[in-house]
Amino acid sequence: MEYSNGFKQYLLERKKASSNTVDSYLRDLHQFLSFCASSNMDVTAADTAFLHRYLDYLTVHAKSDATKTRIIASIRCFYRYLAEQGAVSLNPADGIKLKKADKKLPDILDSNEIVLLLSQPDESDYKGIRDKAMLELLYATGVKVSELIDLSVQDVNLQVGIVHLHNDKKERIVPMYPGAIKAVAEYMVHVRPVIVTESSEDRLFTNMTGQPMSRQGFWKIIKHYSEKAGIQKDITPHTLRHSFAAHLLENGAQLKDIKEMLGHSDISSTQIYAQFIKNKYNAAYAKFHPLAK
Repeated sequence: MEYSNGFKQYLLERKKASSNTVDSYLRDLHQFLSFCASSNMDVTAADTAFLHRYLDYLTVHAKSDATKTRIIASIRCFYRYLAEQGAVSLNPADGIKLKKADKKLPDILDSNEIVLLLSQPDESDYKGIRDKAMLELLYATGVKVSELIDLSVQDVNLQVGIVHLHNDKKERIVPMYPGAIKAVAEYMVHVRPVIVTESSEDRLFTNMTGQPMSRQGFWKIIKHYSEKAGIQKDITPHTLRHSFAAHLLENGAQLKDIKEMLGHSDISSTQIYAQFIKNKYNAAYAKFHPLAK
């Protein structure tokens, strides 16, 4: 698609977007451009009415309100790029008003499920030691999976017990609990030197051939251990991030501190965990208080 490369550079250089955001916006753009082509519509001539036709098409194909909101955000950003290029004078997506999608509360593992999941890797072999270290670090720090697989050896200070996270927008330092420090140290001392033979490779975690690990690769790892543990919830790498935040809040941490550890730019993103805790306590009250029935 002729616009893809320029839009990608715009997202990376002007918007400083993360690789995940770039991938998502480009995927949305390709689908929209395909719809334009099938409708014999020049993308630079599309108006608000045409975008409403596209939204109707998405509805017919069972796209959720949240998905449509994200897609319109991608298209709106694309037309801003076209406006800067002088290809359009108006942004047709500015005329689109969608109802606010309800925020779905994330799945959270309870403390017993966390312990069960973390106990699944077989620590008698190299892969199990590596997997144990990854799971422990993920739950200890609440990092995103993209941050986890991009960590360098220098980002982890085991003596102090911290992980240093940084990108183009901000930096943050998150502590680790002793069990996570021990698991990561075991991996770094006894396993990483064996599987990572290239001296130029500074990523903390790789696959078992010493090559960079993909997000999909780690997703398969966590799926394997959740199935092995017999946990019925739909667990993704982000589930441990959500569980990290919810458990901190449940045990008395302040929202503003959790916000900083998660790297949220706005506290409204963190407040969803307060709603989870409120719902949990309300359910317990309704179930166990003798006069609540």
